[in-house]
Amino acid sequence: MASVGNVYNISSVLSLQGFDLSSESSFTAFLFATLSYMIILFCNLILLLTIILNKSLHKPMYLLLLNLPVNDLMGSTALFPHIIKEFILDTKTIEFSSCVTQAFFIHVYGGGAVFILAAMAYDRYMAICVPLRYNTVMTNAHIVKIITGVWVVNFILMAILFYLLLRLPRCKSQLTHSYCDNPSLLQLVCADATINNIYGLFVTAITQVISLGLIFYTYLQILVACFRSNRSDTRSKALHTCATHLIVFLLLECLGLFTIISYRLKNLSAVSRRFIGVTTLIFPPTLNPIIYGIKTKEIRSKIIMLFQKKGFSF
Repeated sequence: MASVGNVYNISSVLSLQGFDLSSESSFTAFLFATLSYMIILFCNLILLLTIILNKSLHKPMYLLLLNLPVNDLMGSTALFPHIIKEFILDTKTIEFSSCVTQAFFIHVYGGGAVFILAAMAYDRYMAICVPLRYNTVMTNAHIVKIITGVWVVNFILMAILFYLLLRLPRCKSQLTHSYCDNPSLLQLVCADATINNIYGLFVTAITQVISLGLIFYTYLQILVACFRSNRSDTRSKALHTCATHLIVFLLLECLGLFTIISYRLKNLSAVSRRFIGVTTLIFPPTLNPIIYGIKTKEIRSKIIMLFQKKGFSF
């Protein structure tokens, strides 16, 4: 273990692995990252404005959906500006405080995504399985409580995670990833991190196991209710809405699982592993608003109206 003096004298600037690309490849990667970030900003802001500006969309389902682009914008903004800067300036360093901030919001994004999708699944369960109670239960006050609970629980879980990290002395400054997250920062400490690892597993259990259980239970009940329904139009609409949510959820979970697996494949190149590591922060924020914009008729029609008012034609 490093001495106390070395701990206190450790540099406040961290070194990142980077993507180790040639100058030509770096320019291509810069264009890809910039274009991806612009698409994420454009699509998510359009979805946000569409829901905010149309009172007809101020319903429980869409008020919950409103949180998804907010979360996607937060996660992508935590990552993309740093990566774009790295490609432009060819820098592979980051301030420790900036690294912790980036890691915190990336983890908030990950937890927020599954919590929001779980809340949306609960809303669909109430609408389809107990429709007679829907309007009395899913009031604006109840929706505000759900949204507040999602964000408060998410921020508290992640704040404790990073408090446990920051209390430990740091004796290294070389990160093994191309961006900052809790596991990579934990590798920089020179003390027993057993409590951190246990709490990390606890957070994973809360954000994944409970959310997964809730989502699968609600959609199982929805499928049963749909097949029992005698009205084909109601069944078709319910399945269509649920399919949209499931596509978004499965996209997030599959990319997350693929990322975890990639770090355990020894034959995979370092560059490929780092690229796969950022896919969860590229594809869901890009595809989520597009999927909802295309698959949800009410949102699609309002987006078309929004562009028509601005002078665009479809």
